[in-house]
Amino acid sequence: MENKKIQLNKGYILVYDFGNVKVHNYNTQDYIDDQVIMLEKNNKVVVIESPAFYDNNVELENYIKSLGVTLDGVLLSYHMGGGTFLSEAKKYATHKADEYGHTGGGKALVDNFAKTFGESFDNNIHNVTDYIESGKITLADIEMNIIPTNDGYDIEIPEINSIYTHMLGSDCHSIIAGTEHANAMIQTLKGYITKNYNLILTSHYIPEDLKAVETKITYIETLLNIADSCSNANEMIEKVKKEFPEFSGINYLEMTAGFFFNK
Repeated sequence: MENKKIQLNKGYILVYDFGNVKVHNYNTQDYIDDQVIMLEKNNKVVVIESPAFYDNNVELENYIKSLGVTLDGVLLSYHMGGGTFLSEAKKYATHKADEYGHTGGGKALVDNFAKTFGESFDNNIHNVTDYIESGKITLADIEMNIIPTNDGYDIEIPEINSIYTHMLGSDCHSIIAGTEHANAMIQTLKGYITKNYNLILTSHYIPEDLKAVETKITYIETLLNIADSCSNANEMIEKVKKEFPEFSGINYLEMTAGFFFNK
């Protein structure tokens, strides 16, 4: 596997070459540091997730055009905002992901971001053209496995032994919705180690390897121990920040503490 970096005007692309399949990871470098993933094979490409700011929409559309490939559609799981991006393309999602994006927590996040960032933020919601179910799907000649989650779905890509999931981030706090969710995350991450994935692709951090998975398991286990020792959300936030002083995503930690203490 080889990789290279392509600097664009605002964001940048990391390219991972697996031979028959290339992964193009677009780091938007926007206010919320989103990532968008493109899988390329046989001069076709499928996009995973969407940017959320108008200038990123244009920049990424131009990059895709520069590849000279046929666009086979966009898989939307957790990020339904940015609805003007590739407006003519097919948009694939499960019913649960569509609900999350149009009326659930995803829509609430989009509304909040629109208030925070104003006119630069694309608060349009993508319209799903093709509903998908759990199991196998082939786009851009790449067979993928759709794995439903609480809000959306993960995407396993066996040909390159990789997986797309919403969040990982070896030095970033994660949104963890209480003890049950934390334990489920630990089991999921241990499964990644068992499968020995080459790359963990996410929409909030550049691609990572299994070292990041091990780091995140330790983080979650530590967070659970800290939560057990605290009596309120603020106490938990301060103790976790002290334990992981270099971690970004304090807003995610605040959300997590709110889940643990019903704030």
